[in-house]
This record gives sequence, C-alpha cells and structure tokens, in this order.
Amino acid sequence: MARIAGVNIPTQKRVLIGLRYIHGIGPAKAKEICDKVGIAPERRVHDLTDAEVIQIREVIDRDYLVEGDLRREVAMNIKRLMDLGCYRGLRHRKSLPVRGQRTHTNARTRKGPAKAIAGKKKVTK
Repeated sequence: MARIAGVNIPTQKRVLIGLRYIHGIGPAKAKEICDKVGIAPERRVHDLTDAEVIQIREVIDRDYLVEGDLRREVAMNIKRLMDLGCYRGLRHRKSLPVRGQRTHTNARTRKGPAKAIAGKKKVTK
C-alpha cells in the first residue's frame, strides 16, 4: 500500500483514481502529477516501483497544497471572513448557505434537521 501525503492509496485502483483519495487532488491535478512524473495514468498503484512512489510524493510536496495544510488554509480563510464581519462571514457564523441559495425551503444540509415550531398548526385544504 502506497502512502502519499499521509494517506494510504488503495493498491488495486489506477494511479489516476488513487491520487484523488488525497484531499486537494482532483481529476485535473491527478493527471498533471502523472504527466510530470511520467507515469501512464492507467497503471495500477500496486504496479508502481518505490522510486515512482517517491517521485510522486516529491512532486506533491513541492507543487501542491494538500491534506492538513489545505484544510488549515481553508479554515483560516473562513475564520478571516467571520472576523471581518462581512456578509459571507455572517452566513458562515449562522450556519446558513453562503452562496445565495434559498433558505425558505431546502438548505437542510446546512441548517440541520427541521425543528418544530410551538403553536404552529398545519394548514389543511
């Protein structure tokens, strides 16, 4: 099992798919990494030599922000918005959708399970 950026990459998957298990690497960056290292994307992770795994690890460490560092940066960006008190920061603080979605209906992922309102009766037609 290859371990890159603190993540165990599944051995049976193709390199292109396996790299996506690292937070911060998607389809485009995975293809870019394969091209830089010179590995065919359709090769399986268990077929990689130790030298190739080390090359991939070095390219990721040098050129990309992944895993803990990326999570920390995103958290700091959100914290900065909240400290500024801008609209987006207020939406984050109140756990409401940030990017203009409606909240009258839907938005349950962000708001959590629906809460019953005391004294409100359902209207029957």
